[in-house]
Amino acid sequence: MRTINAHINHLLLGLFLACLSSSVTLYSQETSPKGQEAASKEDVPTYFNEARDYSNRNQMELALESLVKASKLAEKNENFKYLIDSYHKFALYYLKLDKEKNSLFYWDRAKALIKEVEYPYGNAVQKFVDAVLQYRAGNNFQAIFLLGEAKQLSNDRNLYNNISLVEGNIYLSLEKYEAASKNFNSLIVNTDPFEQQYISTQGYLGMAKLNLATENFGESVKNGENALDLAIKNDFFGEVWEANSLLSAAYEKMGRYDQALRNSRNLLNIRDSLFTMEKVKTEAKTADKIQFDFFTDEIKRLEQKNEELSQSANRSEITAILTSAFLTIISLLAVSLYRNNQIKLKTNDLLQTKNNELQAARDAAVQAMEAKTNFLSTVSHELRTPLYAVTGLTHLLLEENPSENQKEHLRALKFSGDYLLNFINDILHINKIDANKLEPMAIEFNLKKVLKEVIDSLQQSAKENQTKILMEYDDEIPSHLMGDPLKLSQIFMNLVGNALKFTKNGEVKVIAKLIKKVEEDVNLYFEVADTGIGIAKEQQTHIFEGFEQGSIQINREYGGTGLGLTIVKSLLGLFGSQIQLESELGKGSRFFFELKLKSKDGLVDDIPFEITEQNYEFKGLHLLIVEDNKINQVITKKMLLKKEITSDIANNGTEAIVLAKENNYDAILMDIHMPGISGEEATIEIRKFDKEIPIIALTAISLDDSLESFFAAGCDDVVTKPFKPEVFYQKIGENIFDKRKVKNPAS
Repeated sequence: MRTINAHINHLLLGLFLACLSSSVTLYSQETSPKGQEAASKEDVPTYFNEARDYSNRNQMELALESLVKASKLAEKNENFKYLIDSYHKFALYYLKLDKEKNSLFYWDRAKALIKEVEYPYGNAVQKFVDAVLQYRAGNNFQAIFLLGEAKQLSNDRNLYNNISLVEGNIYLSLEKYEAASKNFNSLIVNTDPFEQQYISTQGYLGMAKLNLATENFGESVKNGENALDLAIKNDFFGEVWEANSLLSAAYEKMGRYDQALRNSRNLLNIRDSLFTMEKVKTEAKTADKIQFDFFTDEIKRLEQKNEELSQSANRSEITAILTSAFLTIISLLAVSLYRNNQIKLKTNDLLQTKNNELQAARDAAVQAMEAKTNFLSTVSHELRTPLYAVTGLTHLLLEENPSENQKEHLRALKFSGDYLLNFINDILHINKIDANKLEPMAIEFNLKKVLKEVIDSLQQSAKENQTKILMEYDDEIPSHLMGDPLKLSQIFMNLVGNALKFTKNGEVKVIAKLIKKVEEDVNLYFEVADTGIGIAKEQQTHIFEGFEQGSIQINREYGGTGLGLTIVKSLLGLFGSQIQLESELGKGSRFFFELKLKSKDGLVDDIPFEITEQNYEFKGLHLLIVEDNKINQVITKKMLLKKEITSDIANNGTEAIVLAKENNYDAILMDIHMPGISGEEATIEIRKFDKEIPIIALTAISLDDSLESFFAAGCDDVVTKPFKPEVFYQKIGENIFDKRKVKNPAS
């Protein structure tokens, strides 16, 4: 309410001065074109630049003095546009000094002048200042609306960057972190003609605050240090203070108290230069003096006009004019107070309505997201059943000596099936991440083995593109690490696969380096670099978004879903890491990230690194197939017969329990999703009377499925449908023959 009253008082003061001084230069109805052209095009912008530099260095008294020079020169030459710009800068600088009443006064002065000239940029800045005032008052949504209007009125690069900065801070306060991140990252790489370094500093500070709010303390420190470096190099004293403050908080959260103490000491050292009482007094004195001088000039103009009136007419005329003006002001005050009260009531009603609408929209959006996730999960799961038939029958037909023409068609069918399977897997994976169904595991694994397996599995793709895959591995990395090797494999499968897709007759390099190791804590650096087609600058900010590729032409030429890099970004988010990219068109790309893992130094690596694929003798094995789908039963049975394996079929979990009790099987292939009791429940029951028989879950895994729950139920392994035949046979061999060797080493 105080802000609104102050706004009205300043507006009434402007009206009062206008009534009493019809010849005041600032409000002259007849602007001299000659005077407009006579305004200095050199000096006023120079003073503006000086003021901007002083403000960015937190030297507000010098900034205000430069603005006074600019405004007086603009007024002298009757250049209303420069004068409007001066008032807007006064308004913003007074806000920086927390003098909101002074800021409102100059904002009102600019508002009155804008009515006299056609000035789109001035109108844009007017709305920008209004948005800042609304933001400071806590009216975030009104501020965003005004910023959007300001963008429509002008395409000035400097103004657009400052609008993005305010928007980013508003989104951050509303906890809309993704939107805030986009704004702050765009500021970091800005090309502002006046304040490039300052705006980059603000961008880094914004990201540091965002990372701190989302508890991504490592990234907060990285962005805070970047902000601090820029601030120190450019003497942005206020930003030096803010960066040290953020770094101190981030390091403290990370438990790095020595670093936090260092930044706290920096705060103490710079506090005297930034916030001494002498400096505050000087700035306040300068600000008040400028305001006082402005009113003094207005009073002099009024006195001069009064003297002219007394010489040309009698005192009664003067009294009549003053009385009329006074009554006009009183009337305006009464009307304004009444209207202000009405506006306040309407605004409160509107805000309440909008809040209700926003809440309803948010609930609807959440429901829509859940519905989309469930729909895609159901569809992707249901597609696997017919796809299993397609891939399984294709494999069987290819092994039955088809003619050359038939082979060509069957290979095309197999390729299409594999492509569709990959697409379904990607959708299911994204859904799992969006629905928070994935959590990183912490199991022991060998990193070099994981990377080697990924590279080996992609060698065929590399040969097709005549591209080499190289691995640069730091032998200082501990051989036994604790983490999630499956998700790490998925990350590198997507990164290396993506690199191979866009690289022909070139090279893809996988790099793993040890950054540092403190006791069991290991920091690792990973990079996948290629010599492929590269990614355009304007596409690099969107490349990690879902279904995004470099362009429509790239999509048509190279294919793919555009989900691979989205999955990489999401998976790394589970580990608290972030993917980064450097690329240039025609010169290749570099994707890199850091990862924190635990090491197990006490373990001895007694497993040979090179794992050779074994050929098992399957003849004579007898298995139980638990499957409710008739087509799947036929396909699985035929695939087993190809290896001379006999089998029985259970149509559901209940039959499976009965057959497992009555017969001796070498292994059980257990479907999970069946009518009646599920595969997990059937496995639990079988384990009550047979703890040794290998049980392999053979399932079209869905959104709600968890590999951990399969193993907890008693499954020995999991094969997802549709599967590659070689994987299917390998899993059967491993779980039957390899386990026998473990139990009977001499056999």
